[in-house]
Amino acid sequence: MTAILFISLVVCFVLGMPIAFSLGVSSMATLQFGSQLPMTLVAQRLFTGTDSFPLMAIPFFMLAGELMESGGISRRLFDFAHALVGFVYGGLAMVAVVAAMFFAGISGAAAADTAAVGAVSIPAMIRKGYAKGFAAAVQSAGGSIGVIIPPSIPMIIYGVVGGVSIGKLFMGGFIPGALIGGGLMAANYFLSKRAGYEREPFQGFGQIFRTFFGAFWALLMPAIILGGILGGIFTPTEAAVIAAIYGLLVGFFIYRELKLRDLPKIFAKSAVSTSTVMLLIAMANIFGWILTAERVPQNVAAYLVSLTSSPVVLYALILACLLVIGTFMETSASLIILTPVFLPVIQKFGIDPVHFGVVMVTSLAIGMLTPPLGICLFISCNIAQIQLSEIIKDIIPFLVIMIGMLLLITYIPDLVMFIPDLVTD
Repeated sequence: MTAILFISLVVCFVLGMPIAFSLGVSSMATLQFGSQLPMTLVAQRLFTGTDSFPLMAIPFFMLAGELMESGGISRRLFDFAHALVGFVYGGLAMVAVVAAMFFAGISGAAAADTAAVGAVSIPAMIRKGYAKGFAAAVQSAGGSIGVIIPPSIPMIIYGVVGGVSIGKLFMGGFIPGALIGGGLMAANYFLSKRAGYEREPFQGFGQIFRTFFGAFWALLMPAIILGGILGGIFTPTEAAVIAAIYGLLVGFFIYRELKLRDLPKIFAKSAVSTSTVMLLIAMANIFGWILTAERVPQNVAAYLVSLTSSPVVLYALILACLLVIGTFMETSASLIILTPVFLPVIQKFGIDPVHFGVVMVTSLAIGMLTPPLGICLFISCNIAQIQLSEIIKDIIPFLVIMIGMLLLITYIPDLVMFIPDLVTD
């Protein structure tokens, strides 16, 4: 049964079938040819996989991100970041990272982060003489932070699949997101200085205050969401609804860049994005159910335990696996399939599921910067109008930084758990 499942999955991948359909086809082939179970089980598991209250946060965070992007948020965040850090070496590239970190607190998705900020930052960098490959690489790396800094859609998925507190996962993403952002900025500083990219003139503290007030309502949104969750005022799902309503009100009545005629397009775009993720979750639920029925997670756990008794070595093995898989498989699908496999293993070694969740999401985020499935690379290359081959060399230093930060948060758990433990205590 397991052999049929994985052989059919590989065949689907080779044929170029989308991941969601590959998971569904391989699962149905397994039920049809490798078991006596009825095919009605497929429909039942499709419904069960999406019948979850926490998963309702996904469409609302998607909608909130679209509303804030269409309401002129990304431009205001870029202007504020420009006033803050634009005067250092590689100023515009530094701005791209900082603006991406700000927007990460709104979108919860790396693709949305890269597209929204990149549409402003990449053309601006190219006009100032930055190499196209470098501009696209900086924005790709910065955009990947979108799934690490809360709110994070992959963290919601991990929390639902693993039964882990989504609020604690959000809290755990703060310091890692800031560390990765700082590391990317440091790398950009030295690379820009070596390449001779000019600094932007310092705009003065007056401009910093003006752009801050211009972006104030955008910056307030993450504070409302996370403050409400931490304060126990509302759940992450309810926070997503509040975020969508907040984005609507700000776009219409404060920034006044959102029009009624824009809503159908915004709703349609967020519905398509949500449908893609939810279909993937539903299909992966069938796949994961078969894995569990065949005791694959237990067998993997037993095998890894037999290899080592050291949590350090275990984490190294898991990280290597995640980095490779993240290169070939979409983040949400990887989380749904691999969480039930790895969670029992790490719990046997006494590793906190919250810490592991942040590490897992960060590992898979690095896959967004590597071919053949590097979604952030493709978006940035499309904006910069270059081929994928032109960005590979420039992305390597940022990949090294991200892997280094991944190892840091993996082997120093307090970098992840400090805020969750502080709030819990």
